[in-house]
Amino acid sequence: MKDFLRQQLERYAQRLEELNFLLSREDIMADMKQFLGLSREHNEVTAIAGRYAAYQQREADLASAREMLAEPDMTEIAREEITAATADLSRLEDELQRLLLPKDPDDARNAFLEIRAGTGGDESALFAADLLRMYTRYADQRGWKTEIISESPSELGGYKEVVLRIDGSAAGEGGVYGELRFESGGHRVQRVPATETQGRIHTSACTVAVLPEPDEEEAVRINPADLRIDTFRASGAGGQHINKTDSAVRVTHIPTGIVAECQDDRSQHRNKAKALQVLAARIQEKERSERAAKDAATRKGLIGSGDRSDRIRTYNFPQGRLTDHRINLTLYKLGQVMEGALDDVIQALRQAREAEQLAELEVALH
Repeated sequence: MKDFLRQQLERYAQRLEELNFLLSREDIMADMKQFLGLSREHNEVTAIAGRYAAYQQREADLASAREMLAEPDMTEIAREEITAATADLSRLEDELQRLLLPKDPDDARNAFLEIRAGTGGDESALFAADLLRMYTRYADQRGWKTEIISESPSELGGYKEVVLRIDGSAAGEGGVYGELRFESGGHRVQRVPATETQGRIHTSACTVAVLPEPDEEEAVRINPADLRIDTFRASGAGGQHINKTDSAVRVTHIPTGIVAECQDDRSQHRNKAKALQVLAARIQEKERSERAAKDAATRKGLIGSGDRSDRIRTYNFPQGRLTDHRINLTLYKLGQVMEGALDDVIQALRQAREAEQLAELEVALH
């Protein structure tokens, strides 16, 4: 294990002793806010210190096994223990590295996923529908609940724009945003369109944005005086009843010009509430993007900023190939990916980001 990691872990072991002492004091319950804060920290520190104690124990086991090699009748047992302890140490070190990495509190949230057709006209809109199906299938596999908040269908059955809400609580987990955040950016497709009569391969593109869902109270913090609210009749796959009343809602945040709309519910009131949540998420994302742009001026991350203009991935249908340009990942299983088999891609992106964070942590501690 690297020295800088061991130094960090020793601090957690010391902090656990301090927290045990503080929480054992009789007067601690007098300040409930302080007690809850220390309890939360105790849980987090215990998880790391406990894994570090297990790591140290396996280090001691490995040292003992190496000493046993000198005894002729213990050689085979010693070799088995050395193999097992070495594997355990490697696994525990990986776990500890991940536990030490800074966590984004938004990672635990549900998410809004926006897909917009870009260059390529009708073919781009059809690809937007394919991406929507891919993400919906992936969510189904994870046990997440999906809900279309707003949609702008194209004439040939695709989407000019579609906004999906993804909720992981039904599966007993949050973390939708943390899983999908690296999907933000430009997605390019290369294939022969259904409308192409001469079999030529066309290139078109869509943009994807993944936004963490804000707390409900955050959506209400927007000054009502800064909002313009319009109602209109919904279009698209809402059923005949939905077109008879002005139930769809469009909300404009006047200071920024950011717009959100919702048309999936019969209730104008519920549509307004959902549109306000999407609006709050977009305002929050604008602030996040501005911060990321400032950071990018000093450091260009491997994964990128998640800006829509970043071309992150190419889907090449003639070759059955998916390429993620940020981490030079190429998979020849495009058919499976389009059916929602995104685990290999998402896992590789997370590992790349963790390696990036670990390098940043090492630099910061030296």
